Amino acid sequence: MANVIVIGAQWGDEGKGKITDLLSRSADVVVRYQGGVNAGHTVVVRDRTFKLHLIPSGILYPNTECIIGSGTVIDPQVLIEEIDRIEALGISSENLYISQTAHVTMPYHRLIDQASEEKRGKHKIGTTKRGIGPTYADKSERAGIRVIDLLDKEGLPDLMTRSVKAKNEVLEKLYGLEPLKAEDVIEQYFQYADRLRSHIVDSSLKIDDAVRSRKNILFEGAQGTLLDLDHGTYPYVTSSNPISGGACVGAGVGPTIIDRVIGVAKAYTTRVGEGPFPTELHDEIGTLLGDRGAEFGTTTGRRRRCGWFDAVIGRYAVRINGLDCLAITKLDVLDSLEEIKVCVAYDADGEKCNHLPNSTAQFAKCRPIYETLPGWKQSTEECRALEDLPKEALDYLKFLAELMEVPIAIVSLGASRDQTIIVEDPIHGPKRALLQPIANNS
Repeated sequence: MANVIVIGAQWGDEGKGKITDLLSRSADVVVRYQGGVNAGHTVVVRDRTFKLHLIPSGILYPNTECIIGSGTVIDPQVLIEEIDRIEALGISSENLYISQTAHVTMPYHRLIDQASEEKRGKHKIGTTKRGIGPTYADKSERAGIRVIDLLDKEGLPDLMTRSVKAKNEVLEKLYGLEPLKAEDVIEQYFQYADRLRSHIVDSSLKIDDAVRSRKNILFEGAQGTLLDLDHGTYPYVTSSNPISGGACVGAGVGPTIIDRVIGVAKAYTTRVGEGPFPTELHDEIGTLLGDRGAEFGTTTGRRRRCGWFDAVIGRYAVRINGLDCLAITKLDVLDSLEEIKVCVAYDADGEKCNHLPNSTAQFAKCRPIYETLPGWKQSTEECRALEDLPKEALDYLKFLAELMEVPIAIVSLGASRDQTIIVEDPIHGPKRALLQPIANNS
């Protein structure tokens, strides 16, 4: 039995969906512990592509239970559409469960999110405008609506009427928007509740039953470490805690049940939205990374900003999450490059900086200090073992492992499941073996 957390070790979009899908074949339960429909996971199985936003990646395995935990925020309309899409593709939603205590995204949350982002002008954060931030804000203000409230036919109308009335004042007076009709919202959400009723459970209790039954549990986060509300590059962050510590809170479990934490990082770095990005490339190499890596957001379709691998934020992710090992994705995107750069430290106003600054203003001034490695100038897409990789590609991986001071357990070389090198099984492999540097596995 192993309980494993999978987190993003950069700014999100690292390929967690594929890695979670790979690990789900050994998992009995997959738990999504935070975020909302602002997240997107793409999984490719043979010639079929699945784009998931709220449903955990493990849904593609028929015997795996998938739980949307209380730390998530749920847009019922989007979730129902997602269920319909996977069922149309022949994937059952029978093993999908939704936490009673997860908070619900309402129409006014989306409207406020869109209007507030526009009002920020040049100071915009880069939100997806899906209502996630306002939903979490209501949760913190103890003014939110939870999934369990949708099942209360007697209490919900009064709760929603009061909520819509309060938000209409914001919509009208602050943003000059048309008010919502409470009766329309109530009717709509009663319909959502009827459709989702069979999936709604006490998720913490269900996860505890799995722990007591010694099942393998995979905890899946959305976004990435640098987007964490408390430990990311604030204010250009999400509204929840994607880091490993957020898994316990968002799933409703104690930290003593966690066995391993796996970080997922691209072989380069990307970022969506606003905020400092020291290794960002504005040249033909940046364009090449974006084109070869198909760097467009699953949720928004926005083109991602691309740059060289940043080991400073990588080491930060190792520390903040307590990473045991790494999964490196999209190594194949670098196949055509003559040389590859890695940021090993920052130049901050003439001083060498080895750690991520807490000040956003200071971080914006940081300039990357690079080490340059030779490229391999050949395809790695068909490689299925470390010995199949070109020497320069293997040297690059070893260099990253040494900089990050954690081993690399998985190397992804394309979008499909089979385009993967498993160095060590992060779930069933011996933990002691995972602590050895990747050089010992070559």
